[in-house]
Amino acid sequence: MSMIRDLRAAVRPHRRAPLPAHTPAPTGNCVVDCAVYRDGRRLDGYANPDSAIHEVRAGGGFVWIGLHEPSALELSGIAERFGLHPLAVEDAVHAHQRPKLERYDDTLFAVFKTVTYVEHEQLSATSEIVETGEIMVFLGNDFVVTVRHGRHGALGELRCRLEDGGELLAAGPSAVLHAVADRVVDTYLDVAQLIQDDIDQVENDVFGGGGAGDAGRIYQLKRELLELKRAVAPLARPLHQLAERPMRQVHPDIREYFRDVEDHLSRVSEQVASFDELLTSILQANLAQVTVAQNEDMRKISAWVAIFAVPTMIAGVYGMNFEYMPELKWRYGYPMTMSVTLLVCTLMHRGFRRNGWL
Repeated sequence: MSMIRDLRAAVRPHRRAPLPAHTPAPTGNCVVDCAVYRDGRRLDGYANPDSAIHEVRAGGGFVWIGLHEPSALELSGIAERFGLHPLAVEDAVHAHQRPKLERYDDTLFAVFKTVTYVEHEQLSATSEIVETGEIMVFLGNDFVVTVRHGRHGALGELRCRLEDGGELLAAGPSAVLHAVADRVVDTYLDVAQLIQDDIDQVENDVFGGGGAGDAGRIYQLKRELLELKRAVAPLARPLHQLAERPMRQVHPDIREYFRDVEDHLSRVSEQVASFDELLTSILQANLAQVTVAQNEDMRKISAWVAIFAVPTMIAGVYGMNFEYMPELKWRYGYPMTMSVTLLVCTLMHRGFRRNGWL
């Protein structure tokens, strides 16, 4: 148990660990890194997948091969050597999968959705906030193959941290699976916090009196939040299986730590649900503000129309071509008509202002 006790600290440091001097150069087009681990230590000189696999099968330990967006041809050789199921290989090549955990004979196949926050100077109705990718993990008794899709979510730093942990990798390939899951879920927490800042900004704009044009920004936030939700929600069941169901490929001590990852995922799920409800409330408040503003404008327009209706009516009456009309021959008829018109308009204006229409 002491061998695994510092697992969380090893995969979650706040500093950026430097790459070790023995990190091999990328081999081929898709192999990012390849290494043999025995008794928790990395063996030098096995950068080629074929030699690494041969060493593991001959002397024990396990091999960790990291791939980035491999083609079907590039993955076929590794799949054949490890006996990977064709359906899982197809999913790993084409990507765009939901988070899941599948078991094929003695191999586990896990899919994780990775997310990253896209920095932007100012949130707009077309801003991209969340960018997604994928990490697939093939897990066997003596191997782990990670397949990454997307421009983010690189595992080089994570590999270095595990190697710095010394005996942590002695638990076998399942330690890598836990580290990947923990890294992915921690990223969810970071992205959720940054989205919270965007939501707070939009909320301040809406309720600060300047939210007349914020409906598009709110709707865009809801759409981007949906991308995060698609990554978070389906992962709950796979993590629960890893935490509660005994599996030959998962070390018993490592299985306990999946419960911690599952707890963090539950917290992110609650945050995402609350964000969605909050954005819905903000959107409704924004639409209500727009409606109130439109009603205010309509009341002002109606009040001015009513005021101008008085001189219009009087001018219309005296514009008729009748021969016998009051005050036409009277000397003070015109001043009196204008005075009555002005008096009535003034009284109406005061009444509308007193009632809040103007």
